[in-house]
Amino acid sequence: MTDPADDPRVLTVRPTAQEYAWTFGGAPPVARIAPGTVLDVYTEDCFGGRVRTADDLVSRVCAFPYVNPQTGPFHVEGAEPGDTLAVHFVSVEPRRDWAASTTVPLFGALTATHATAALHPPLPEAVWIWQLDRERRLCRFTARDSDHTLTLPMEPMHGTVGVAPANLEVRSALVPDAHGGNMDTPEMRAGVTCCLGVNVEGALFSLGDGHARQGEGETCGVAVETAMHTVVIVELLKGVATPWPRIESDTHLISTGSARPLEDAFRISQLDLVQWLARDFGLSELDAYQFVTQAVESPLANVCDSNYTCVAKLRKEWLPPVEVHGGLHAELRRRAAALR
Repeated sequence: MTDPADDPRVLTVRPTAQEYAWTFGGAPPVARIAPGTVLDVYTEDCFGGRVRTADDLVSRVCAFPYVNPQTGPFHVEGAEPGDTLAVHFVSVEPRRDWAASTTVPLFGALTATHATAALHPPLPEAVWIWQLDRERRLCRFTARDSDHTLTLPMEPMHGTVGVAPANLEVRSALVPDAHGGNMDTPEMRAGVTCCLGVNVEGALFSLGDGHARQGEGETCGVAVETAMHTVVIVELLKGVATPWPRIESDTHLISTGSARPLEDAFRISQLDLVQWLARDFGLSELDAYQFVTQAVESPLANVCDSNYTCVAKLRKEWLPPVEVHGGLHAELRRRAAALR
């Protein structure tokens, strides 16, 4: 096994506070990379590391819209509109022993928001500092209003992964859409390959918003937020279109959809999965529609962001033995195994 730091194909990136991007699109690339490059990067939490104690209310220590900092963007040589960027997550590891979660005024699924106006006031601000046992892979919750402490398994993931949007758009790093962005799906974890449709020359790939864990839906709008040390392999599929972000794991094919209202996000993810099966497995769309209806799993990713995100996932063992994208996911798994 080799140390990634000793491999010339590895680019190590440790951004300073002034070097993060806050949008997808509109930010100059921090580096140009060739397909096949391994990125060994640090990401900061969604608060920029400013929420450290129970007294650090987001409204006091963060300046909107400068939240959700992204590491990148990276210009991928040869990437053009109509191609697909394949990002394989080798490892996603918290680099702190603590994480923060909060309630934020006018944000979350169970409070008044700007988009869901109500006469009653929003929920109050509060901060919970979670303790992370990185050796035992545990997250410890301490209640604010009682003596209870509860423990959950650590399941590190990235809430935000994406490329520059199409049509010269610049999107806040808080917004998920067809370019990826702040999808907040727990599926975005070590061992998966995320496929993103390229919209501009170089793709301009970024990632951030590390979560030590998150429940499906991210109900209050904030996960167990922490800084990450993440290693990914970036590859390029020429001439392959990917209309919405797709994820391949060892066990599932996964489509995403982001929109409001929630049922439109659901429809997008289901339609994308149907069309994926029709394209790569030789089924008619109507046959794929029927099969997906009976086999799909449909977890929520987020119901709190500017767009909601739904996921449609299908077990690979129930499908014909077709190698999606020429078996790229399996090949990237093999390359990842050669890295320490």
